[in-house]
Amino acid sequence: MKYRVGIGYDVHALKEGESLILGGIPVEHYKGTVAHSDGDVIIHAIIDALLGATNQRDIGFHFSDLDPEFKNIDSKVLLARTLKLVQQKGYTIGNVDVVICLQKPKLKDSIPNMMQCIARILELDIDDVSIKATTTEKLGFVGQEQGVSCYSVAMVCKNDR
Repeated sequence: MKYRVGIGYDVHALKEGESLILGGIPVEHYKGTVAHSDGDVIIHAIIDALLGATNQRDIGFHFSDLDPEFKNIDSKVLLARTLKLVQQKGYTIGNVDVVICLQKPKLKDSIPNMMQCIARILELDIDDVSIKATTTEKLGFVGQEQGVSCYSVAMVCKNDR
């Protein structure tokens, strides 16, 4: 079997009055992401990791922020489409691992729902989706609550023929 790994990264500015969607789940906060789509940095980072692992360019190539079709789109739709791209190349997803960097709000109570949502879309066991949250100790744009960033790694396996 052939295994491959991809890495993904996403970042969005935070602004008062915008909605905050993370891992497919609405999160209560007075600030949300500024984005062409729903600004879900977790799902966007996972998409880039999966596309990278299967050598299919990046999220912007497949789902351009210049395309009106993707204006305000639910990122869960993009993740489902990405799963199809991965499968069409003959790969199965092994696992995804995520680190989200956000000063506030604390996400520990939301993470299990995020993991469940992502596992359902990617047709994975919940144990194959890991999400960790961290702050930047009030340093940089994340620490100053100006933005949110996220890193993801995905492992895929080439299906035997």
